[in-house]
Amino acid sequence: MVETETYTVTGPEGDEDTFELPAGLVDVFSEQGEQKSKVISDVVVQTMAQQAHMLVHHSQGEVPADIQEMNAAAEELFEERFGEPLSEALGHSH
Repeated sequence: MVETETYTVTGPEGDEDTFELPAGLVDVFSEQGEQKSKVISDVVVQTMAQQAHMLVHHSQGEVPADIQEMNAAAEELFEERFGEPLSEALGHSH
């Protein structure tokens, strides 16, 4: 069995969740010297922005205004963090 590494995410209200990943997997996605927590948080920001995009732009029916606002904020935070618009990272815009 492959060894694992344990990571913990803490929410704004103090709740926590712990998860395991195969040892070395985070290193595959990191640049030399980059902290593992930064790699994990980059993946979370990217994934949440992509999921918000999917909800707003690829769902059937009307999307509530608050979710549209969250998507817009997620896109802004993505661009601040990665230096490029989400539309460029995804390869399409709406």
